[in-house]
Amino acid sequence: EVQLVESGGGLVQVGGSLRLSCAASGFNFDEYTIGWFRQAPGKEREGVSCITNYDGATYYADSVKGRFTISSDNAKNTVSLQMNSLKPEDTAVYYCAAAPPWTIATTFDPADYDYWGQGTRVTVSS
Repeated sequence: EVQLVESGGGLVQVGGSLRLSCAASGFNFDEYTIGWFRQAPGKEREGVSCITNYDGATYYADSVKGRFTISSDNAKNTVSLQMNSLKPEDTAVYYCAAAPPWTIATTFDPADYDYWGQGTRVTVSS
């Protein structure tokens, strides 16, 4: 059974930091692209960052470049998203997702991702 379980969300003040984690199981983690998406109330789901586990390349949306860092621990099948300098517009439910290696998942198209977690809520207060 495929599982993606996010953790680490919460309430933080503007300028603060949070670290999200995604624990994966049930598929060939080393071969997949793992992405983080977010969805704010009334908005479409958007891609935030992803990492291609087979080569370790990382990708970021322009809105988070320089503030967020994605990393992967292939030994633990875990992907983390370190979020610094948080802004109110970062408030959303954050989801991790997994895309198979034959898709160009680095375009952040949700349709490329086969597996999704349940999400973890991040609230940035001003």
